Amino acid sequence: MKDDLDLSTRNRIMQMLKTSGELTAKEITDQLGITGMAVRRHIANLERDSLIESTTVRLPMGRPAAVYRLAAQAEEYFPKNYHAVALDLLAELEDEAGQSMVNLLFEKRKETLYKRYAGKMADSELEHKVAALSDIQNDNGYMTTWEKTSDDAYVLTEYNCPIAQVANKYNQACACELKLFESLLGATVSRSDCLASGDRKCVYHIRRS
Repeated sequence: MKDDLDLSTRNRIMQMLKTSGELTAKEITDQLGITGMAVRRHIANLERDSLIESTTVRLPMGRPAAVYRLAAQAEEYFPKNYHAVALDLLAELEDEAGQSMVNLLFEKRKETLYKRYAGKMADSELEHKVAALSDIQNDNGYMTTWEKTSDDAYVLTEYNCPIAQVANKYNQACACELKLFESLLGATVSRSDCLASGDRKCVYHIRRS
């Protein structure tokens, strides 16, 4: 129960800073109605987790005080609706220019990603390329693992899809990812499981061409 209360108070502090911009520890204490010691403990934990940051300012009366505000990393804790915006834009594009233009957009995205990551695939060893691709996908939020299954075969697994809502409606996203992997790895790639199709993960089977 105490952990739930701590989490609730922590969230309230972050919401207060989100709406107010900057607050002192005293202002936070007054608004929450809890002890100053408890507020300082929450502030210390939030600073430790890089969710808030502070600067010292001079006040009209008394000693300088620390003013707290949200750090950039804290934005991840607030609701985002990017997928809905992306789906609306794709639907508008499809209505205005047709399905072929949507397909072209996904192809352009594939080309952009290839140019961005091809340099990390310069190593001629397929195993090193698979490892690099796994790191890239992890950095992009796909929760990726990989394993070697034989001398010339590998399996790369993604347990999360940051663009799942888009991929669920536009299977071009999945098709382009498969082509991107083939281009980056210079290998034959097939997919046996797909999150967008209702599976628990995306599983890519990679074999030396």
